[in-house]
Amino acid sequence: MQEILLNIESKEIRFASLHNGQLVDLIVERKKERQLTGNIYKGKVTNILHSIQSAFIDINEGENGFIHISDILENTKKFEQLFDMDFDSEVTSTSPNNDSDKDINELLKPEQWVLVQVVKEPMGNKGARLTSNVSIAGRYLVLLPNSNHRGVSRKIEDRQARERLKKFIRSFEMPQDMGLILRTASCTATPDQLIDETSDLIKQWDEIKENFQKAAEPKLLFEESDIIKRALITALDKRYDRILVDDYPTYQLLKRQYARYQTEHSLKIEFYRDKIPMFERFQVEREIEKTIRRKIWLPSGGYLYFDRTEAMHTVDVNSGRSQTGETDVEESLVRINLEAAEEIARQVRLRNVGGLIICDFIDMKLRKNQRRVLEKLKDCMKEDSAKCTLLGMSEFGLVEMTRQRSRGSLTQMMFCACPYCNGSGMVKTHESVSIEIERLLKKVIGYNQQFGLRLITHPELDRYLSINDKSFLKKLSEELNAHLDYGVDDHLHINDFYFQSTINNKKIEL
Repeated sequence: MQEILLNIESKEIRFASLHNGQLVDLIVERKKERQLTGNIYKGKVTNILHSIQSAFIDINEGENGFIHISDILENTKKFEQLFDMDFDSEVTSTSPNNDSDKDINELLKPEQWVLVQVVKEPMGNKGARLTSNVSIAGRYLVLLPNSNHRGVSRKIEDRQARERLKKFIRSFEMPQDMGLILRTASCTATPDQLIDETSDLIKQWDEIKENFQKAAEPKLLFEESDIIKRALITALDKRYDRILVDDYPTYQLLKRQYARYQTEHSLKIEFYRDKIPMFERFQVEREIEKTIRRKIWLPSGGYLYFDRTEAMHTVDVNSGRSQTGETDVEESLVRINLEAAEEIARQVRLRNVGGLIICDFIDMKLRKNQRRVLEKLKDCMKEDSAKCTLLGMSEFGLVEMTRQRSRGSLTQMMFCACPYCNGSGMVKTHESVSIEIERLLKKVIGYNQQFGLRLITHPELDRYLSINDKSFLKKLSEELNAHLDYGVDDHLHINDFYFQSTINNKKIEL
């Protein structure tokens, strides 16, 4: 059974996709951090960066958006990659294009008003990535208002369906300067449905242009469908059995939206009424807890380690508690790696890991076994809606892959840097801090000429010093003709300490 669970809270909406009870996809969207990709804005150019042929544009969404000259000029290759399709050369303009020689100063000026669309979410202090090659997506079609390209999605593998849709798109009459892309769902649509949706998209574009003229400041002109509608479209596209939602107004909204597509697929939309929270009932909360851990156990007893550096994410596969008494050690290692490949693909989706990912599988002697593991990983990654690219496996069992970064990862959304370790994941040992105390005690007495001292530490560090070093530090200070007392402050960082004068009770600045 395939189903979608929608958990609605005041500040957060969670989307969970389950296949036979197993969590395979998770989207968490917070209202103050709503998704911007696909939104269209009236923006104002604030700064031109000639050296990198780029510009910053104010779209009234916090940090200014960023646009490169390649996203201003018409770029057929980018369209093909974005929508995973090939354009039909018979209906696409083949006029020569000399735009590659243009300079960004010829296209944009400071304070100029522009119509732009978000293609990549803002990350940290980086603003959203923008394009002027606008596209408006519907259920079956994508309208290209500023381009006359027409094409069919590569995901439509049925040859007869592709030919039928190509004939349709060639004969379709619409404004000459506009283009169309037929999405995967168009396979099941009737010509009337395609025509009606095209008319709706053109009307939306007319409204966007009208609102652009009326707006006196940077403004959102068109908002891409929210997570609720995306859940419905996903359920229809992938032929899910039901959507279960725990909020009654959202349930009613989904029923109204589904009425338009009910002839296409029989989908159950149900309101969750049990007292046990829905995500607990279906054990989704437990799976979410696993996705934020560093260590993930595998069925055979092996385990994965997920780590993140500034440049990449790494996944380390280990044999762990797997049975070592087996006669065929190689096959045992292959089994662990195959389990790991499946779990890596699932965890990468759930954690929404983006960018460069390095997977370190357990070494296998035979090349055919390496190919088995690599093919398993590729097959499992095909289920991912984000675009992924995998390279081959090296002799050391390393696989390099990239995954499209559409929004912040789950850990970036749920966590902030630890104030104790500043995000390093480590604090100094008590012994290391004790050595620092000894070093600074000599400085305070010898250089600062302070002879009445009180050492203030965190209670945990004070307990360590009581057992190990207080008598030594007191003896050291007496040898230097000083007197040392001790005090605690539970508001201190566990690694912090300071010296206080016993004469005026002021902190001694070092």
